[in-house]
Amino acid sequence: MATEFSVREIPFSRAGAWFGLSPVVGLARYAQDVHVVSHRNGMHAVLSLVPSRPTEVVADPAALTWRSGESRIRAVFSSADTLRISGNGLGMRIAAAERTLTPFTGTYFFTEPSGDAVFTSYETGHRFRVTVLSGQSEHVGAEALATADRAVVLGEEPWEVVIEELTTARAPFSSDIGFDGAVDAARDEFGRFVDAVSPSAPAAELACYVIWSATVAPAGFVTRPAVLMSKHWMDKVWSWDHCFNALALASGAPELAWDQFQVVFDHQDAQGALPDSITHSEVLRNFVKPPIHGWTLSRLRLLLGGVPDPELAYRQLSAWTSFWLDHRRAPGRSLPYYEHGNDSGWDNSTVFLEQRLVESADLAAFLVLQMKELAVLAAEVGDAAPWGERADAMLAAMLDELWDGSRFVSRGVVSGELRATASLLDLMPVVLGEHLPREVFDQLCAGIAEHLTSVGPATELPSSQHYEADGYWRGPVWAPATVLIEDGLRRGGAVELADLVSARFRATCEKSGFAENFDALTGQGLRDRAYTWTASAYLLLSGGDNAAAAGTSAPTP
Repeated sequence: MATEFSVREIPFSRAGAWFGLSPVVGLARYAQDVHVVSHRNGMHAVLSLVPSRPTEVVADPAALTWRSGESRIRAVFSSADTLRISGNGLGMRIAAAERTLTPFTGTYFFTEPSGDAVFTSYETGHRFRVTVLSGQSEHVGAEALATADRAVVLGEEPWEVVIEELTTARAPFSSDIGFDGAVDAARDEFGRFVDAVSPSAPAAELACYVIWSATVAPAGFVTRPAVLMSKHWMDKVWSWDHCFNALALASGAPELAWDQFQVVFDHQDAQGALPDSITHSEVLRNFVKPPIHGWTLSRLRLLLGGVPDPELAYRQLSAWTSFWLDHRRAPGRSLPYYEHGNDSGWDNSTVFLEQRLVESADLAAFLVLQMKELAVLAAEVGDAAPWGERADAMLAAMLDELWDGSRFVSRGVVSGELRATASLLDLMPVVLGEHLPREVFDQLCAGIAEHLTSVGPATELPSSQHYEADGYWRGPVWAPATVLIEDGLRRGGAVELADLVSARFRATCEKSGFAENFDALTGQGLRDRAYTWTASAYLLLSGGDNAAAAGTSAPTP
């Protein structure tokens, strides 16, 4: 495969692995050299990989290459926990990234009686065993304590090593295939993934790599194969991000897609709430995320040809919806509220600028769709709960209380004050599509057109006094908002505007990659530069499934 990428933008890894190769070693921290970076117990640079001379570093989905003239070092994941590295004409120093060892931090280094070198990492709780398969090597700092260099040093004559991530012990490394065979096998495995999930689009293969390489095997609190948001510093599964990855995988990898939908529901609490996020070593519950799961399940139903386990999905979705109805509505109020911008997924949106506890129309809209999907599930499982009537009541309350005749506003729960903003969040009820009255839908379309730049829908109007080019949810273009808006527009019959939203966002990805978000005026990729929901949004918007699943129903007259 011809796709090449910079490891400063996208980590080199593979499906199932909990570590990768990258110079990104922390939150927006870039080292000079490529490191082995683990995502167990957080993000930790464990080993530095330093060639003996300055090199250019390039990667494709199968191999990472350091090159200097005709000299080469190449690395390949031969399995999820095994990295093979081969050099010819270039040496390499494989060293503990942190020189200081304390009783609780750092990496201890020793040589086994077999001759293998072992770096055992306090931060990750795992070992990285280095076996020299060929060539000359030297061990530096074995068994050293306190501050010291700890390294395996390889000369410039041809050599090959294997680095294995393990817990306590493992049989000596052996393989039936050589290094080139391992590269071919990795290329073939990724190729099968691309063939299964990729639409025909200019950047589809790279989007597939971002998703495939960010997938981890079950471990810790991650109970099933899961696509992390990134193998940079955004190395978690947040409880709405996973929905977009599930949708992108549904047509070609249905079991993996269902795992993505279920992975956060595995941690649903007794009140029905989903966690804010999960990762290897933690489940965070200080916030939640917006209830887009009914919308997602309705899309998965079409893409998968049905819901794999309707009774399970009904219990989960009922509990999640009841959390909002029972625990997030003020006494006597019809509409639910967010406690903080983080609950909405739009952390610092100007909707939350003056007050944090807010009744907003986007939340009501998501719950309307969720209850409509629950009505479908209830019929399938034989439950008589009146979800359809509840959906209609919430839609009526949203229109009565938060539509001022020309726009949606939000209400402060404590003050009762109604407030209009220049945030795209106030336009997100367009996701209701055909369920909205025509005049409301048309006004929302006009507002979205005003937010639409050459890059995509800006999350804050560029003319707003609060607009910031790199302001997180106060300006930049984001994938989830784009997908939800495009779907609502299309279902509501605004097909030309939906096509324009889709085309501009896809063009931005093709130019600037799959960043966490994009400058709304220049298209520059911002923040984490290898974000899976952005890649998934690109695949969704590039495929025929989006329009086919959404249909083109007209809004309510």
